[in-house]
Parts: sequence; structure tokens; C-alpha cells
Amino acid sequence: MIAGCGTEGPIGPSSTPVSSGSTTATLVGAGDIGVCASSATEATARLLDAIPGTIFTAGDNAYPLGTSADFRDCYHPTWGRHRDRTRPSPGNHDYYTAGAVPYFEYFGAAAGPGGLGYYSFRAGEWTAFSLNSNVPMSSSSSQVVWLQSALQQSQTPCAVAYWHHPLFSSGPHGGLPETRGLWRSLYDAGVDVILNGHDHLYERFAPQDPDGRMDAARGIRQFTVGTGGAELYPTVRVAANTETIVNEYGVLKLTLRSASYTWEFIGIDGRVRDSGSGACH
Repeated sequence: MIAGCGTEGPIGPSSTPVSSGSTTATLVGAGDIGVCASSATEATARLLDAIPGTIFTAGDNAYPLGTSADFRDCYHPTWGRHRDRTRPSPGNHDYYTAGAVPYFEYFGAAAGPGGLGYYSFRAGEWTAFSLNSNVPMSSSSSQVVWLQSALQQSQTPCAVAYWHHPLFSSGPHGGLPETRGLWRSLYDAGVDVILNGHDHLYERFAPQDPDGRMDAARGIRQFTVGTGGAELYPTVRVAANTETIVNEYGVLKLTLRSASYTWEFIGIDGRVRDSGSGACH
């Protein structure tokens, strides 16, 4: 279970990268990012230039096929200038090249050990879990077995998890039911926030359980933030428990405190389009 504060250190695989253990930390990023010659990709990268902290990616880092050339030409000139402080997660476009090999080669140790695509790290007094929705996610899968063990070992009062495919979405892709196993493990352990991409829009949900029921006491707040640079998607339905949808490019900034968090979705003009705060479970 997520419990009282412990000592700084990696959680899970031994090559897990570790962030600052200061009281307040910043986690900022988006998914669906690296499109060659996209002015939006460069615009969201410029937002990162002015925001210190750890950068997360919610998958689909380099379009269209996740090749070495795509990472070199479409991701590296923009978001790649922040590679040293980026903690990525992979998307389906990254896996269009077999095994997402260029993704793992590009990010190196920051992508976690052994080509698995999942790992955890400390962000201030939070634990952050970067997961992989492109590999098996059943209760018996190696990823979920590892996740449940890592959750039990975690000694921080708050936690956030991120990966590519959302369970809930108002975009054209919709939710991916196979991610429910990840959700259930995180919900049972008292995790506070989930971040996803895949649908190219920004969407914030009220706290809910893995079956989509409102749960103000223990529910996880999901943000979809597929707004890093790829072509934006329309809203095709309004999912249950949706609180806000923004069809604009931008990044999500989370300020993580010892028992709470605040969020800001910042558009490429620098204006805040959505903001709020929440308490940890």
C-alpha cells in the first residue's frame, strides 16, 4: 500500500531513475508528440523550456513509425532538448518499429530496464509509475505482478501513474478496456492520479473507480493529455464523469506536494486553460 514517507531510493527494477526528494516536485508533459515539421511540437517544447522539473511523456513520442530516424528528426530537435530530465512511456506508434527498439535506444536508462517499458521513480514525496500499455496487462502478466509488488513496497504518501492508452476517453479512439487491470491495481493501492495520451485532446475526469463509478473518497483522477504536437482530435462523445475537455495543444503541469497536488493545463500561448487541486488519499 502507499503509506508514510520512507527513504529516497528506486522502487522496482534496480536501474530505475530517481528524481529529487525535495518536498515539492514538478511533473510536466504530454503525449503524442514528435511530428516532423509540426509547429505545434515546437510550441509545446517551448513551454517546457520555461518550466523546470521532471518531464513525462504519455507515449507516441516519435511519428509516424517510431524509427531511429523519427526520433532523430521529429522528436530530438524539440522535446529532445530536454531528454536529460525526461521520464518517458511508450505508445503504439513507438511500437510500430518492432519491440520499440529505437525508443529504448534513444531514452536509454531513463526508459527503465531491459526493454520492459515500465519502471518507477521518486518525484519529491510522490512515487511515479511509468507503465506500458503496449504489452500484456492481465493480472498474471509480468508488468502487473511487478506493479503490485512495487505498490506494496512504496513508502510515499502519494502516487501518480502514466502510460499511453486511457481507460476512459471522450475522443475517437475511446477507452482501452485492457488497461482496467492496471487501474484496478492502482486503485486498490490508493494511487491518486493517472495520466494518459492516445486521444489527441485534453480531458480531465472526476475521481472514479476502475468501473467508471464516481468515488470522491478513493477514486483516481485521470487526465488525458495527448496534446504534444500530433494533429488534434475532436470530441465524439462526452464520457461519464468528464469535468473538462480542451481541444488545444499544450502541456499538463502537476505540482506535487507532500499530501496534495495542483494541476495546470497550459496552452501554447502560455495561458492556463484548466487548473485545480486535489488531496492525496
